[in-house]
Amino acid sequence: MTLEKRMEEFVRLADDRGLRIEGIAAADESRLLYHHHFTADQPRNIYSHTKSYLAMAVGMAMEDGLLSLDDTLASFFPEKLPEHPSEELLSIRLRDLLTMSSGFGGAFLMNGDRRAGTGVPDYAAYMLSLPVREKPGSRFCYSTADSILAGRMVEKAVGKTLSLYLYERLFSRLGQGFPLWECCPEGHPLGGGGMFLSLTEMMKLGQLCLAGGVWNGERLISENWVREATRLQIETDNPADVWNCGYGYQFWLSPYPGAYRADGAFGQVTTVLPEKGLVVAVQCPETGDFDQVKRALHEELLSQI
Repeated sequence: MTLEKRMEEFVRLADDRGLRIEGIAAADESRLLYHHHFTADQPRNIYSHTKSYLAMAVGMAMEDGLLSLDDTLASFFPEKLPEHPSEELLSIRLRDLLTMSSGFGGAFLMNGDRRAGTGVPDYAAYMLSLPVREKPGSRFCYSTADSILAGRMVEKAVGKTLSLYLYERLFSRLGQGFPLWECCPEGHPLGGGGMFLSLTEMMKLGQLCLAGGVWNGERLISENWVREATRLQIETDNPADVWNCGYGYQFWLSPYPGAYRADGAFGQVTTVLPEKGLVVAVQCPETGDFDQVKRALHEELLSQI
């Protein structure tokens, strides 16, 4: 069965089952091969899909010699440390933040926390004031705060905002413009979420990764970093979820040969299938049952392509 026919079958299935999907698309590393929109195609909040863009910023700063995975959070923000910082706090590295293993031991600065005003006005100072309950690097614990802190480290390293750095090095090259992006109360774009992109804009990150970091013949990110960011770096802890297959550096692994994904709340997902030479992306509304969408994508599309 051709890709187009399989995608069309999935669209019909989604209609028949009433699955809440805004749009679905498939591409190879350079061409859009299929797209269908159930609603108007327009920029929307891609939530934690943003984290995978942060990973690209980290890789570029590392390639520029401005950042290292072993850089410590404390060394970047000495002025925000408590009077007597713990050894655990002092030992948190950038790699621990990227693998969601900072040791803070909870899900901090998630969307609901930020809406409630938690950590205002200085998210970095707030996190550095909290106890580190576990040895950094020892256990995966998903937390948007880890990504926010990693983003702040990138900004310190490159001397400009995360949004401007990514615009100059990535967004402008990919034809994504300057995306609307949620910022913290101090004006720092959130490394952990809040970026707005349309479906076909969002999936360009997957196409770039599929191509090993090259876009239109221009290398934007090192092939080695793409490989490292998208391979297993830490085990995750919910085996009942078919999509819970481990974590890289701000990318989730997926249960298909060599596959990985950028994944945002409510179903803003770009899945890269390297062995098939394909990227498949969906965007979904905040209302609806994404578990049903996920099961359908897994059983009827991604495992069958």
